[in-house]
Amino acid sequence: MSSEPSLYDAAIVGGGPAGLSAAIWLGRYLHSVVLIDSGDPRNWEARGVHGYLGLPDVAPKDLRGAGRDEARRFGAELIDGCVQTAARLDQEHFRLILDNGKVFESRRLLLAFGIKDEWPDVPGLDRCYGETVHHCPDCDGYEARGCKTVVIASGRKAAGMAFALTTWTNDLVICTNGEPANIEASVLAKLDQLNVPVLVDKITRMGSREGQVRQLELAGGKALDCERIFFALGQYPADDLGFQLGCKRNDLDMIEVDRSQETSVPNVYAAGDLVPSPHLAISAAAEGAIAAAAIHRSLMPEVCRL
Repeated sequence: MSSEPSLYDAAIVGGGPAGLSAAIWLGRYLHSVVLIDSGDPRNWEARGVHGYLGLPDVAPKDLRGAGRDEARRFGAELIDGCVQTAARLDQEHFRLILDNGKVFESRRLLLAFGIKDEWPDVPGLDRCYGETVHHCPDCDGYEARGCKTVVIASGRKAAGMAFALTTWTNDLVICTNGEPANIEASVLAKLDQLNVPVLVDKITRMGSREGQVRQLELAGGKALDCERIFFALGQYPADDLGFQLGCKRNDLDMIEVDRSQETSVPNVYAAGDLVPSPHLAISAAAEGAIAAAAIHRSLMPEVCRL
């Protein structure tokens, strides 16, 4: 007869910067912590995590590896697996069931599993991703300084990305990849003022060599020379655990949190890319630390609270 699962002080779903940071801090607070991670990070092909204090251009796998080692050093239990169901048994008791049937229970729960991306349909785009093809101007715009740069997107996302990239380059073209531009006249006028053309041709192929993008081939035989590409992503939560728990979401399907990273469900916290915040590794790590501090305070005995 199997024994009842241990009741951890906190369970964390997701082993990126947010989840690992929270695990480290909770371990330092001497709490029992289990972190469950599917091993499918969003930044799987990025060459470096730019702008992370003290770790310039650290590779995602190296940052993740160092974080996992540090979390273990402070007593966190790391489990490789995928959570299938999350249930709130009562206000201080949560149950997670993995795809292999294992069960973990905790008094507090942190969701840090991130989001999934939907890429545009451009043959060859993945060959240069993380090297000369990117999706985040904040993270990788510096590397595009002075380069011929194409933005693959439509609507306000296209204009917003182009405007952001003018910090580093004035040689910009928007290509909607066969989609209608859907850019309002006043915004088109601003793009025209900045000499940023908008092309609606379908992209048939991306030409590259050894990770360096060279050109985009367009329907009808046109070719567009470029040195950098930035593309907009469709995004959705990596799984539906927040929905299962009843966490409130905003119009973009992100989980809403307060200043302590707590969701609308008491004792359920969320951090990282699945909450409304910049999609930066350093901010995700900070949110994980903030959530850990709040979880610790909520677990302190009543006599120790002011």
